[in-house]
Amino acid sequence: MTSPHKNKTLTTFLATVFGSIGLHRFYLKGFSDIWGWLHLSSLPISLLAYWLWGKDQQAAFLFGPLIVSGLIAFLESLLIGLTPDEKWDARYNADSGRQSDSSWFVVLLVVLTLGIGAIGLIGAIARTFDLMYTGGAYG
Repeated sequence: MTSPHKNKTLTTFLATVFGSIGLHRFYLKGFSDIWGWLHLSSLPISLLAYWLWGKDQQAAFLFGPLIVSGLIAFLESLLIGLTPDEKWDARYNADSGRQSDSSWFVVLLVVLTLGIGAIGLIGAIARTFDLMYTGGAYG
């Protein structure tokens, strides 16, 4: 019995764009993936925290679970995109009967993900230190 072919470029795209809600994990491993559900649970947890305590100046901390989930998804996207096709096929497409042939688009996604992830990480670190040391005086 053959299993469906898992596209590495599509998985990288899902991890980059929808990674904070775990869509790439559900694509790869189905709805039984615990890490995918953990990614997905970060959204309602953040929204509930904002709804309960959102009137404070430090409301950005309430979206911490969603921000951390997004940064982890960017890292997963980099790992997925940089995996060689042979290793990808051995892990996810062993029974599919097809070979992966990633094009230049996956490289473009990896470069874009690296830039967005670096900006997000630097912004999260800067905002954290702003809140810790100045009480949020700079925004």
